[in-house]
Amino acid sequence: MSAGSRGEPVSKRAKLGISTDTKQKQSGVNEKQTKQQHRSHSQQEDQGPRRSKVPTTALPQRTIVSWFRPTGRKHINSNRREHGDSHHKKLDGKHNKHTLPSQLPSQKWCGTPLEEMRRMPVCGTRLPRLKPSSSHTVAVRVDLLEEGEVPKPYAAHHKDLWDNWHVKMPFSEQNLYPVEDEHGEKSPGSRWELIKTALKRTCTNPQHLKDAILTYNVGYAKKWDFTGLTKFHDEAFEETEALRLFQFVLPAMVNLALSLPKLCMQPIPLLKQKMNHSITLSQEQISSLLANAFFCTYPRRNAKTKQSEFATYPEINFNRLFEGRNTRKVEKLKTLFCYFRRVTEETPTGLVTFTRQSLQSFPDWHRSQKKLTKIHVTYEGTIEGNGHGMLQVDFANRFVGGGVTGSGLVQEEIRFIINPELIISRLFTEVMDENECLIITGTEQYSDYNGYAETYKWAGNHKDETPRDEWQRRTTEIVAIDALPFRNHIEQFCPEKMERELNKAYCGFARPGVSSQNLSAVATGNWGCGAFGGDCRLKALLQILAAAEAERDVVYFTFGDHHLMWDIYNMHSALVAKEKTVVCPIVSEDQRAFGLLRPDHLHKGGGSAAFHQNRGCLQVVTAISQERMQTQTWPKTSRLEAVYLPGKIPGLRF
Repeated sequence: MSAGSRGEPVSKRAKLGISTDTKQKQSGVNEKQTKQQHRSHSQQEDQGPRRSKVPTTALPQRTIVSWFRPTGRKHINSNRREHGDSHHKKLDGKHNKHTLPSQLPSQKWCGTPLEEMRRMPVCGTRLPRLKPSSSHTVAVRVDLLEEGEVPKPYAAHHKDLWDNWHVKMPFSEQNLYPVEDEHGEKSPGSRWELIKTALKRTCTNPQHLKDAILTYNVGYAKKWDFTGLTKFHDEAFEETEALRLFQFVLPAMVNLALSLPKLCMQPIPLLKQKMNHSITLSQEQISSLLANAFFCTYPRRNAKTKQSEFATYPEINFNRLFEGRNTRKVEKLKTLFCYFRRVTEETPTGLVTFTRQSLQSFPDWHRSQKKLTKIHVTYEGTIEGNGHGMLQVDFANRFVGGGVTGSGLVQEEIRFIINPELIISRLFTEVMDENECLIITGTEQYSDYNGYAETYKWAGNHKDETPRDEWQRRTTEIVAIDALPFRNHIEQFCPEKMERELNKAYCGFARPGVSSQNLSAVATGNWGCGAFGGDCRLKALLQILAAAEAERDVVYFTFGDHHLMWDIYNMHSALVAKEKTVVCPIVSEDQRAFGLLRPDHLHKGGGSAAFHQNRGCLQVVTAISQERMQTQTWPKTSRLEAVYLPGKIPGLRF
């Protein structure tokens, strides 16, 4: 073979001591050896399939798989990657016209400048007049709503509903509790009166608080553990700070909690599955509801059995937050007490809207002609810190809030404690279904923080200066979408799993009836890639596709991962350069995927076991970012084949 055919410059071959008459010297090689060498070179340079029964011309020129390698995997030929000195090749050996941009190690972001991304309220239209309707419960007087003024509760007289469609309030007349009289006999009495009596007692230490809470939760006296609260009192504060907590903050919280009947006079509906409904509450009402959660006053919410009345709802009472001696909970309590101190010292004046969105139809991902939208990728910053005015993604649990009232302290839980008004969504939001999301607009950030999970630390007050809209809500829009958990890494590459994640992301991003010009960019990151085991590059691609279908731009935070930043940007820029539409590589009519697999994925967590069910082989054609094409042979199942047949299996292709 000539130097050119081997892909090496003549000068380089000369330096290696290879003469230019190699071709003549090889002429004596027998035909079998020549064919073997040609096959070897073809696999190394042109990366054609090793044992494919499909003609080379029928194979795709490139598949989007290179970006689906696990985070932390050693990059091949990293020097070339850093300097952008690489050229992708098609399977026929020809150079691709698209050359990936140079990668500067010092570059902190890539793509469209952040300043060019749409944000609220600039990109939005003027909101219609706020008013209650059959699909929107408004708990305040809209006719008296004024900027800077605390909103007034809606109803002049309290209306009590104790049914399966509304929150069972602690002050309800139906909230009864066995009360012992002076003769030692027990009879049903008002639990709310018992709560008021217990909380009004003098409380100067954690033991007093424990005794007060257990007064109206007697059945859990031997189950609930308050050692975490004691640890917080003993270690988190100096003596003067602890004294201030019990002398000023807690009494103010008690008054806030006991004012609930005057603040929430209208029944709060439950946001059940399959509902499209919104609830708008004032920040003052939310603070009172949260104070009751802190003192564990909500009835019927402590049972944990599958047959219990609220088994499909997240826990709302804070009893688990007081358990154990976990340092995480100490920092959580610091953050939450910061919130309660702030709202008891100065009543907030805004509104917050909680919307459950349930979609009944989704795009045909195999035929979509939507063009990819703009993207900004950065390894610095955070969603809440740099994505202001954008649609901010909460990497949610099916039970919204996840472990916020327990020991959880990752992306969702952190967001819920620095914006504590999010926590009250757990009071009325049933577990999310496959086609649902929760959209929260107007919450305020009260605390700063450092670290993540075990290293999380409360870092003091945060002054939220986000502007308000016409409904007096902060223009902070957060969408909770729950990713699938994967124990087996390879499982997420199954067509039906990818389509589920696409639909879930689209549900969170789409706003039916709203023009794309009035939609802010999506601020997101490694959704479902922590404890849920998601692949960062796959999840990035799926979110990019869903955002394109919803006609939103994307601002992607890789949280310190420089290589991931470039991988996502290179994937996006390659697709845009080839003018690709949203035709997702998921499932064909015969349920076959065409190449979202890599050999290294099959080694993770026993994932290859599923590929040994049938005879034959699976040809996984991969394209390593800025490297040359290569093909690996693996066992296959009857429903998964990675050889791409043009015209039969729709997909992203070069």
